[in-house]
Amino acid sequence: MIIRSKAPLRLGLAGGGSDVSPYSDMFGGLVLNATINLYAYCTIEETSGSSICIDSYDAHCNLTYDLAESLPIDGQADLVKGVYNRVVRDFGITPRPFRITTWNDAPAGSGLGTSSTMVVCILKAFVEWFSLPMGDYEIARLAYEIERKDLCLSGGKQDQYAAAFGGFNFIEFLPDDRVIVNPLKVKRWIADELESSLLLFFTGKSRDGASIIDQQRKNTSSGNARAIEAMHKIKQSAVDMKAALLKGDMNEFCSILGSSWENKKKMAEGITNETIQHAFDVAMAAGARTGKVSGAGGGGFIMFFVDPPCKKRVEDALSALDGYVLPFLFTDGGAHGWKIYDTDTINK
Repeated sequence: MIIRSKAPLRLGLAGGGSDVSPYSDMFGGLVLNATINLYAYCTIEETSGSSICIDSYDAHCNLTYDLAESLPIDGQADLVKGVYNRVVRDFGITPRPFRITTWNDAPAGSGLGTSSTMVVCILKAFVEWFSLPMGDYEIARLAYEIERKDLCLSGGKQDQYAAAFGGFNFIEFLPDDRVIVNPLKVKRWIADELESSLLLFFTGKSRDGASIIDQQRKNTSSGNARAIEAMHKIKQSAVDMKAALLKGDMNEFCSILGSSWENKKKMAEGITNETIQHAFDVAMAAGARTGKVSGAGGGGFIMFFVDPPCKKRVEDALSALDGYVLPFLFTDGGAHGWKIYDTDTINK
């Protein structure tokens, strides 16, 4: 039997960072995000013998282990091993031989939530394989615990819920890791207009989101007034952008996006740099109205807002830089998995 799964990456539209502890525990967080047609993928193949084989294209490793209830967390394909260890432990699964293969449509450190989305994707494959009793909330919560608590990887909470639920979501982050996902019914013409107005540019440089997030957490814990006030404004921008989005007010959406970026840069050192600023300068000179780095900052993808007739001109200007423009569409579906029983047909 073969089990496959896929989970969508996301664009953080507003409120990003307010989902990171301790801010979300102290003040509550609000995030507006939307999934796009770029995905994390996972395939599990049942095998014979007594080995577990891991092929992780993003981690650039091919590993083989003897059957065991726990695989070593040692910096090699830890996302896969973290999910496996937790599923076996929590659900009393008897280890059995298999091969797991994972890959992403976007590079690691892109700011699109690749790592967290991959954890959700892998977990969804195990849920499908063993028919585990887990809904979207349970999958997102367990994925968060695996990544943030078991593996001690820095980050927030929004990516896991975006990947599990899919679509446009206004997400509330409350103390004690409580989360409420509010799916938004965005009219098709509004989504079409937003797709026509947003341009996604990869800077050619993956970012070290962990160090930026760690500094952000330190600023909150230490009571850094400038950083905390900026985060309050970023959180409020999620509320304001939700209203603009549901009404289809693109001018207001653009204004909020720009002010969010200005506040985001006050959160921690390294959120912007010469590469990012140069891309902004080039895009704005070609006609972009505003922009914001997706994710923690420091590199990865930049979302530029443009008037649709100017989009091609901005794209051509950015094509001269080290990086590339990546077309995308919004998608409604969250993580899903499926089984293939007739493997002989697949292998013909």
